[in-house]
Amino acid sequence: MDGMRIGGVTALSSLDYPDALSAVVFCRGCPWRCPYCQNAALREIGPGEEGQEFSRFVDWLEGRRGLLDAVVFSGGEPTLQPGLSEAMTTVRDMGFRIGLHTAGIFPKTLAGVLPLCDWVGLDIKAPRALYARASGMIGGDRAAFASLGLLREAGVTFETRTTWHAALFDEAALTRLAGELAEEDAGTWMVQAFRPNGCTDAKLAAAGQAVFPSGLLDRLRAVAPGLTIALRD
Repeated sequence: MDGMRIGGVTALSSLDYPDALSAVVFCRGCPWRCPYCQNAALREIGPGEEGQEFSRFVDWLEGRRGLLDAVVFSGGEPTLQPGLSEAMTTVRDMGFRIGLHTAGIFPKTLAGVLPLCDWVGLDIKAPRALYARASGMIGGDRAAFASLGLLREAGVTFETRTTWHAALFDEAALTRLAGELAEEDAGTWMVQAFRPNGCTDAKLAAAGQAVFPSGLLDRLRAVAPGLTIALRD
């Protein structure tokens, strides 16, 4: 578990792993600069003790056997952590299911840990043409959609998620993304309303929480009938 950098832990969550109670480990470090990010404080790794923080989490987790179903590795970007595979193995050997939240930034690393995962939530930031704007990085769409392909091929249970606000990109662009995900046979897609909590982009934060237009879900389903689509306020 050397190299694990932990920025925080949520001791109990009913939302981060479907139909299960989980603890969430927030890993430090992310190379992307998404303007809507609620965990911007986790982007930089900074100084700290490697390994020891996660060892303390494992000690705490010992007392949660039978109370929690799963542990979710979130971030930041968990696949940036050199000790992720060992950490997942340790938790899995304790009898907990493994969840992973990732933006698919590092497909090769993702491929290495997928055999340890029971469920993955993959953030898809935007339609391909707008990915650089949404992620702050050129080429992010190639990595994210390559990761989507890996998930589909691996047979791991997963969902794709997109955080949306009309100030990020309009409904027409969101509809294009629905079509792109349908072409990739993405399966389940959760569209999450942007919330300003923790957002460091002043303009976007000032825009407030996203409000889904009336009939949006029906319009998305019409262009992507092969997807299971849900909206989350």
